[in-house]
Amino acid sequence: MIEVRETNAGAGLAPEAAQPVLSVDGLTISVRSEGRERPLVSDLSFTLARGETIAIAGESGSGKSLTSLAIMGLLPPPALHVSAGAIRFQGEDLTRLPESRMRAMRGNRIAMIFQEPMTSLNPVLTIGLQLAEAIRAHEPVTKREARARALEALRRVRISEPERRMGQYPHELSGGMRQRVMIAMALALRPDVLIADEPTTALDVTVQREVLDLLRDLQAEMGTAIILITHDMGVVAEMAARVIVMKQGRAVETGAVAQIFSDPREAYTQDLLAAVPRMGDGSGARAASPEAKPVARLRDVKVRFDIRGGILSQVTHRVHAVEGVSFDIMEGETFSLVGESGCGKSTIAKALTGLVPHQGRIEVAGHTMGGLSGAKMKEMRRDVQIVFQDPMAALDPRMRVGDLVAEPLVIHGIGTPEEQREKVAGLFERVGLTRDQLDRYPHEFSGGQRQRICIARALALQPKLIVADESVSALDVSVQARVLDLLDALKREFGIAYLFISHDMAVVENISDRIAVMYMGQIVEMGTRAQIFGSPQHPYTKRLMAAVPIPDPGRVRPPTPRLSGEVPSPVYKLGEHPQRLSLRNIGNGHLVADIGLGGVL
Repeated sequence: MIEVRETNAGAGLAPEAAQPVLSVDGLTISVRSEGRERPLVSDLSFTLARGETIAIAGESGSGKSLTSLAIMGLLPPPALHVSAGAIRFQGEDLTRLPESRMRAMRGNRIAMIFQEPMTSLNPVLTIGLQLAEAIRAHEPVTKREARARALEALRRVRISEPERRMGQYPHELSGGMRQRVMIAMALALRPDVLIADEPTTALDVTVQREVLDLLRDLQAEMGTAIILITHDMGVVAEMAARVIVMKQGRAVETGAVAQIFSDPREAYTQDLLAAVPRMGDGSGARAASPEAKPVARLRDVKVRFDIRGGILSQVTHRVHAVEGVSFDIMEGETFSLVGESGCGKSTIAKALTGLVPHQGRIEVAGHTMGGLSGAKMKEMRRDVQIVFQDPMAALDPRMRVGDLVAEPLVIHGIGTPEEQREKVAGLFERVGLTRDQLDRYPHEFSGGQRQRICIARALALQPKLIVADESVSALDVSVQARVLDLLDALKREFGIAYLFISHDMAVVENISDRIAVMYMGQIVEMGTRAQIFGSPQHPYTKRLMAAVPIPDPGRVRPPTPRLSGEVPSPVYKLGEHPQRLSLRNIGNGHLVADIGLGGVL
C-alpha cells in the first residue's frame, strides 16, 4: 500500500546578505586542438550563497556541464583545462589546488549528482557498500559506523525499505530509486555545495516531482547551496532564486528568476522561453475529420512475458505488460499514450509494429496482424513505421544517411536506384535538411537533425500510421519545438496518423487530438484533449498533471501528495492475474476506469 503525505513546494532563496560559499570569477575553459586553444566556456562569473539555489540553463553544447566539471576538478586533462579565471570555495582557489587536496574536498565539501545514475554507480557493488565506501573515504569511521550512516542517508531521502536496499545492486532499483541513492551519497557528508547536473531529465514526471521536492526539503534542513544545471525551464522556475542563461559557452543573461521569466532582455532567452511547451496552451492540434476511418484498431490486446526459474527453468511468474487494452486511431489523428515508465506504452507500440507477440486483435489499415505470413507482414509494415527515442541508436553509424533513408525503399523494391535517391533528396528537403547532406554519416549531425533523418526514413514508404515513441524527450526545448512543428505539418500535408508516446504532459497537450492515460498495463482514462486536460477524472491522471513543473515563477504550487512505500509490480505468480478495470463513458466518449489497481493513490 502506498502512503500519501502532503508537501509544500517553494523555491529556495538565499538568506539576505549571506556570504558567498562559492564564487566563479572570469572562468574560461579551453580545449587544445591541432596545436591551438579554443575556448568552450568564456569569462563566466557568478556567486553562490549558503542555502541558495542558482540555475544554469541552456541547450546542449552551451557549457553548463563543463562548468560543473571545472568546479569539481573533473575536467579530463590535458585536452580540457581552466585557462583563465578562478573558482573560489570559502576563499580557496580550486583551480590551483593539487589533486590530493581536491580529492579530499570533492564529495566531502562539494558534491555532485550526475544525470544518469546507472553510469555513476558501480554495478558489481551493493548500494550499502558504495554508500559506506564514500563515507569512509572522507571520514575516519569504522565499517559499522559507516554502514549506520549510510542507512540513515537512505532513510533521509525517503527510499522505501532502506534496509533491503542496502543489500541490493543498482540494476535491481528503478531509475527514481537510483537517483535517490545518488542524492543520499552526495548528501551523506553534508556538503556545503551540491551540483545537480540534469538530475531529473530521464525521470518520469511524478518521480521528477519527488526528486525536486526531496532536494528542496534537504536544502532547507541542511542549508546546502545548490547549483542546478538543466534545460527544463519549468524546473528553473520552481527551484531557483537566480538563473544564468548560457549559449555557446557564454552567459547571455543573468538575474533573478522572476525577472528573467517576466522580462527577458536577450533574444536568445526570449526564444528559449517561447519554445517551452506549456499546459493550458494546447492550440496546435486539430481533431480528425468526422468522415475519417480507423487506421488502427486494438481490441482487448494483451502482452505478457514469462519469467523462468528453478533448476528445470520452468515458468514461475509472468509479466503482465499490457492487459486488455482497446482503442482506435483515426486517419489524420494524433492519438497519445501517456504514463510512467513500465506502464505498457512502448510495449503497445512494439505490438502494433509486430515486434512483440500479443494476444487479442490488432488491425492496421484493414489487415489483422495475427497469423499473417512473412510476405503479408512485410506488406503490412509499409503502413506503419516507428520513430524511436534515441536517433543515434536507431541509425547505423557505418552507413551514409541517404542510404539509411533509402533502405526501406530498397527492402520493398520500390523504384530504381536513381528514383530512390531522388525521393530521398525530396524527403530531406521536406524535413528541413539539404541534398548535399545525403552522403554524410549520422555522427556529423546534431540530435535534432538525426531525429529529422529518422522521420524522413519513416516517411519513405508513405505509411498511414507513424508511431513516435518518446521521439522528442531527449531534445532541447527549441529543437523539440521544431520537431513537433514538423510532425504537425506532415500530418496536415500527408494525412498521416500518429501514435504519440510520451510522459511529458505539456507536449502531449499541445500535439494530441485524443489521449489515453495508462497505468500498470491498463488504460485508466481516455478522451479528447479538452476532456483529459480540461476535466481529468481519474486520480492518477490528476496526479500526473499536478506533477508537471510549470515555467512560471509567480505560480504557487499547492500542497501535493507525496508517495512512499512499494511501487506496485506487473509481475504475478503463474495463475494469478491483475485486477481488470472497466471503462465507463461519462459523456461524449470520455472514458474513465473505476478507481482500482491498488497503489494509484
